[in-house]
Amino acid sequence: MSDHSMDNPLTLHLGHEELVIRRRYETLSIANDFLIAVWFLVGSVLFLYPSMTKVAVWMFIIGSFQFLIRPTIRLIGHLHLQRVPGSRWEH
Repeated sequence: MSDHSMDNPLTLHLGHEELVIRRRYETLSIANDFLIAVWFLVGSVLFLYPSMTKVAVWMFIIGSFQFLIRPTIRLIGHLHLQRVPGSRWEH
């Protein structure tokens, strides 16, 4: 069984188009990294304007918090909880 066999593709229908997301945890991690970059880039630019310093600091705090989310996403992607067929807990 491959590492990604339990990560079934997610398909979103958008009119006549379909968006198929494979390897969801990896995709989520990439999206998280992109948002981290946005927070730090915008925060850095805002530091050029003294009146926006407080907003810039908050953007850095948000970006830093997302750095904590990054390993969590990776860990969840490697751990899968699956119901065992025929177990007494199955409804």
